Amino acid sequence: MQATTILRLEHEAILKMLDGLDAAARQLLSGIAVSPTTLSGLLEFFQIFADRCHHGKEEEILFPFLERKGMPREGGPLSVMLHEHDLGRNLVREMAAAIAEYPSQSDPAGKRWANAAQQYSVLLRDHILKENNVLFLMAERMLTPEEQDLLGVEFEKSETEKMGAGTHERLHALMHEILSEIEHTRMATS
Repeated sequence: MQATTILRLEHEAILKMLDGLDAAARQLLSGIAVSPTTLSGLLEFFQIFADRCHHGKEEEILFPFLERKGMPREGGPLSVMLHEHDLGRNLVREMAAAIAEYPSQSDPAGKRWANAAQQYSVLLRDHILKENNVLFLMAERMLTPEEQDLLGVEFEKSETEKMGAGTHERLHALMHEILSEIEHTRMATS
């Protein structure tokens, strides 16, 4: 499968989880308790799937390849994407810190988590639009179909090495479980 197709499919999963993240944040800001397990599951998905897996493929495989093909690292879309990856990591760290406090200080920690989650969601949604509609279109013009396929193979290899066999599937199952739990909570409080 072509590299940009793989990354776009991963974006679809990330966007679904951002919907769940937004719902959990709204619940917390409305004073509705959210299970610490749900918050931790959301965090795990974004730390492992969105950052380590997805952003890892971009930073360690795609971006360096595009640089070798002539796309500048500084002053263009690559520097913007890398900067936004770092901003996202800072917000994920803020959510992680809030989760650590959540059981003992549920209201302030929940609001802190929700605020960081909302900022992360806005950032990542905008980031995904830029990648899908600017960076990936540029990459598709620069890369041959053979290079795209080669990068796709490298993505698969990297995912297995970084996350371990079966982690991708486990995180997708976690995604469905969390989204179902958030929907159940929403229905119960409506």
